[in-house]
Amino acid sequence: MDVRSLFAAQKYAASRPATEAQPGSEGMQQKFMDVAEDFAATLKEGETTAKASMIGDADPHALVQALAQSELAVETVVAVRNKVVEAYQEILRMPV
Repeated sequence: MDVRSLFAAQKYAASRPATEAQPGSEGMQQKFMDVAEDFAATLKEGETTAKASMIGDADPHALVQALAQSELAVETVVAVRNKVVEAYQEILRMPV
């Protein structure tokens, strides 16, 4: 047996657990769904406050605060999306 192939087989066996699903991966999916629901709730709250402000039911301070929260949420989601796209492009650039 060639020493290099034995070494490669050992390295493959050592790195294989890193590619398998983690036991707590279901929790990560739930966390992602919670974050997505929180994002949607933030946008909905901002929209509701903006509508209330247009008809005079909300004070301007509440409107500015809701819009700032919505803007921060959108900027965060865009930053995460950009990182995911960048990681995907990096994977595509990897030699096979």
